[in-house]
Amino acid sequence: MQKYNPKALEATRYQQWESAGHFAPAGKGEPFSIAIPPPNVTGTLHMGHAFQHSLVDALVRYQRMNGRKTLWQMGTDHAGIATQLLVTERLAAQGIKPDELGREAFIDKVWEWKETSGGAIGQQLRRLGASLHWETERFTLDEGLSRAVIEVFVRLHEDGLIYKGKRLVNWDPSLQSSLSDLEVASSEEPGHLWHFKYPLADNPEQTLTVATTRPETMLGDTAVAVHPEDERYAALIGKQVRLPLAERAIPIISDAYVDREFGTGCVKITPAHDFNDYALGQRHKLAMINVFTEDARLNSNAPAKYQGLDRFAARKQVVQDMEALGLLAKTEQHRLAIPRAERSGAIVEPYLSDQWYVRVAPLAEAAIKAVEAGEVEFIPKQAENIYFAWMRELQDWCISRQQWWGHRIPAWQSADGKVYVGRSEDEVRAKHGLAASAELQQDADVLDTWFSSALWTFSTLGWPERTEALQTFHPTSVLVTGHDIISFWVSRMIMLSYRFLQEPPFRKVYIHGLVTDAEGQKMSKSKGNGLDPMDIIDGIGLDALVAKRTDSLLNPRQASKIEAATRKEYPQGIAPYGADSLRFTFCALAGGSRQVRFDLKRVEGYRNFCNKLWNAASFVRGHLEGHAEALTGEAQLSVADRWIVSELQEAGARVRLAMDTWRFDLAAKAIYEFVWDEFCDWYLEFSKAALSSPAAVPSNDRLRSAEPPGSNAAPGSPAASPEAQQAARQTLAKVLEAALRLAHPFLPFITEELWQALPEAVRGQGQTIMLAPYPQADEARLDKAASADVAWLKQVVTGVRNIRGELDIPPGKPVPLLLAGGDAEDRRRLERFTSLLTSLVRPEKLEWLAAKAERPPAATALVGKLELLVPMAGLIDQTAELARLDKELDRKRQDLSRAEAKLQNPSFTTKAPKVVVQKERQKLQEIEAALAKLEARREAIESLPSLT
Repeated sequence: MQKYNPKALEATRYQQWESAGHFAPAGKGEPFSIAIPPPNVTGTLHMGHAFQHSLVDALVRYQRMNGRKTLWQMGTDHAGIATQLLVTERLAAQGIKPDELGREAFIDKVWEWKETSGGAIGQQLRRLGASLHWETERFTLDEGLSRAVIEVFVRLHEDGLIYKGKRLVNWDPSLQSSLSDLEVASSEEPGHLWHFKYPLADNPEQTLTVATTRPETMLGDTAVAVHPEDERYAALIGKQVRLPLAERAIPIISDAYVDREFGTGCVKITPAHDFNDYALGQRHKLAMINVFTEDARLNSNAPAKYQGLDRFAARKQVVQDMEALGLLAKTEQHRLAIPRAERSGAIVEPYLSDQWYVRVAPLAEAAIKAVEAGEVEFIPKQAENIYFAWMRELQDWCISRQQWWGHRIPAWQSADGKVYVGRSEDEVRAKHGLAASAELQQDADVLDTWFSSALWTFSTLGWPERTEALQTFHPTSVLVTGHDIISFWVSRMIMLSYRFLQEPPFRKVYIHGLVTDAEGQKMSKSKGNGLDPMDIIDGIGLDALVAKRTDSLLNPRQASKIEAATRKEYPQGIAPYGADSLRFTFCALAGGSRQVRFDLKRVEGYRNFCNKLWNAASFVRGHLEGHAEALTGEAQLSVADRWIVSELQEAGARVRLAMDTWRFDLAAKAIYEFVWDEFCDWYLEFSKAALSSPAAVPSNDRLRSAEPPGSNAAPGSPAASPEAQQAARQTLAKVLEAALRLAHPFLPFITEELWQALPEAVRGQGQTIMLAPYPQADEARLDKAASADVAWLKQVVTGVRNIRGELDIPPGKPVPLLLAGGDAEDRRRLERFTSLLTSLVRPEKLEWLAAKAERPPAATALVGKLELLVPMAGLIDQTAELARLDKELDRKRQDLSRAEAKLQNPSFTTKAPKVVVQKERQKLQEIEAALAKLEARREAIESLPSLT
């Protein structure tokens, strides 16, 4: 068998699975279904996606192997804003503007792009090993899904739950469209706080001072507010001030919203350009004066001087004019949260606009009760708090977007301004008795992408028809997603599923954490700490990695800093680790925390684990070749054979418990510990002794590696009987096969490859491991006696090996082993395991000291009441070893002094980055641990009686 090369085997294996139709629902077991959170058709697989889909695929493969009729529904989202922007940019590169094409021609261009370039994320999901049902892949603009969207819109409108109204929305002046809260990202940026004086209308000499970060919006002010209990302004409530520049009289009102401790305690109120002011304006029935155009220029509601100015040019002009009037009290530096459109990067405006809304309060009632009653269960349970906090403070949902790409709103307007809603124009005409000649114009807006996504679990299964797929797989079994979209997506799916199907969209919601870098920092382009899962799977060279991290950075200094950090961290680029290693890492990190710290060293460690499994399988195959007869018949198992079979049952039980309780990390841990620690590190060693012949007994220095036989015999090792050899071969084969099935959901590629390489007599005649039964623990095969015996054996071997390590005795050098104390059980076990001990420990001699015999100078270890002694005479030079240790201790103490001095220096601890300081503290701990170990070793050697 060749060396483990994940890149060579993974792509071909996936093609075989997909072409054979193994991902389709099969069997008569209980249905298990998951609908993928639909990735954007414009998107690529990022670390969050890879984490999420690794968990889902492990879950899906686990349930499939348990015989359930499993559907993982694939689909993509049309991603309205993102896709329209992308195609617009592509056309701009050709010198074409969307307006020049017109709506229909532009949409044709988007569909053309989607068909040729929109499947990148699908190929990446395949590379990850995601066993999605590709044959029923859906797209949110598919004809069937579009029908579902229109049906929901029309029914909600008929029930009075969809309406059109003029309200404040997030507005992107660049896209000239409303946005959802999820499409807006706020970040703290430097700015200013201007303090303006507003003269009282009846006494211009008296002024009220207000502070604002947006001077241009003062032209739309309709009130000044103070706190009702603020004694400073009590006498002014009900009076008016004269709004400078606009020369309008506006009232002074009182509202508990005002923070009297902030600034002057006076707040300018601009209901048409601030969400908090809008709510206050609604309470006090204030006028709503919009002073912006759709592209954020000052409109005709502003004084003529400012009309047509861009909002930021108007800001400068307003400040200058207020200063010229002597009404600028002061200007302060001020950091504030700036809302930017996630896609365009434009600063978002609160903007008064005619939009379509869903009245959500009536929908929320059933959705809240569903979670309270446990019909929908959040895992972990505390994630319910996010859900309830959102659902109990719901605002009506703005669902219209001013774009061309998306589900066009099924509403038509007549020449007299009346609006009609229906499934089609023909239905509208027929329902309302409109003549064919009557002019109707369909609403130009499209629906928020989240509207169609909210129907995802049932629209993909054929609703509004009661299809067989819908009846079989809905409600879906679980939704796996992040806590960041509980409000925007999870809640809306629950509301609309109950409204239209009277059942939940899913039974459980598993909430995973956010993937960060190893230091807990969010991965981002600006920080240069992001990783591409495809680069981890397939590898990337250093120069290509640097280019990827810096190509879109406009700040040369920032780009240079990120390049230097990247070259230092990844001097050889990123090696190809393969999908299995990355998937296993993600599962091992999924412990339920809100933050998932990702460290590439973990991936490297799990690639080593894959390599260990690969080599173990090579060892097993090497011992099965030419011994087909050993795989049939009933073999008489040895204690070691019974022990590993018992360990397999316990590992299987732990994995099942972990998967059934959503602890992917514990499942991965149980698999890792069984395969690496018990099977590879111990049982393979035991089996080498059992499979030995007088001419070929494994030498001790090869015992911990999983290699084919053929090494030199240890002196005095007895040959195993044919019966023992048959039992060892059967046990090796059967335990490996079961271990591969146990690990398959987490390591699908390597386990399929190794499973297929096993003889049919071991694995059966199944086509693929992914359809083989998942291991079920058999309590009858638990063997406490064998486990106790082998635990004793492992302690003896480990005790001797620890003595070797502590005293730097070469692994290949035979050592005398004396035993003292103990009881009858120890003697029985020694007699039973003499052969194994001979192979594993390579004793120069193995003797039991008489109770009153004189003990030679020796290093010791305890196994219960049994004492292990390794006489030192002839093994080490006590004087030379103490001298060597003293030199090493001096070096470590100097390292310790330097590290302590650095951390005691305030200049370093306060000025250096936290990450650097933390690394120095970790380095100090490592030095202290090494020093303690050296001191313990020196003390042990010094305490030995003289060896001369």
